[in-house]
Amino acid sequence: MKNIPNIITCSRIILSIILFFTEPFHLPFYIMYIISGFSDMIDGYIARKTKAASILGAKLDSIADLTMTVVIFIKLYPIVDIPRLIFIWIVIILILRLLSMSIVFIKYHTFGIIHTFANKGSGIILFCFPIFYPFINTSILTYSICALATLSAVEELLIHLTSKELNINQKSIFHI
Repeated sequence: MKNIPNIITCSRIILSIILFFTEPFHLPFYIMYIISGFSDMIDGYIARKTKAASILGAKLDSIADLTMTVVIFIKLYPIVDIPRLIFIWIVIILILRLLSMSIVFIKYHTFGIIHTFANKGSGIILFCFPIFYPFINTSILTYSICALATLSAVEELLIHLTSKELNINQKSIFHI
C-alpha cells in the first residue's frame, strides 16, 4: 500500500513517454494526457492519506512533472504558433528554473523542485493549454501561462537563495 503513490507517479512518467508518440490534439493524445494529469492529482493525495509521503515520492513527482512538460513542449512547439516574444519569455523561465535546480544541487547535493502554490498553479494552467488551445486565443493562453510561470520560477529561486535547508513541500516564500 505504501508504494501505490510512487507506482502512480512512475506510471505518469511512462504515460508521458507514450504521449510523445501520439499525434497532438487527437483522441489518443487527449486520453493519455488527461490520465497523466489525473495521476498527478491523485498520487500526492493518496500518499498523504495513507501516510506514505516520502522524499523519494516528492522527487519522482517532480521528475514526472518535468518529463510531461518537456514532452508536451516538444510535441506542441512545432504545431502551435508561438509569438517570438513568448518564445523568449519561455527561454527566460527555463533559465530561471535551471538556475534554481543548479542552486539546489550546489547547496544540498540533490535534485529538488519545491511544491509551492505558485508552482502548482502554473502547472495547472500549463496542463490546461492543450485542452483549451482549440477554443481560446493562443496569445491569452501563453501570456497567462508565462506570467504565472515567471512568478513561480522567481519565487522558487528566491526560496532557494534564502533557505538554509531544502523543503520541497514549502507552500510559498511566505511560509519560511
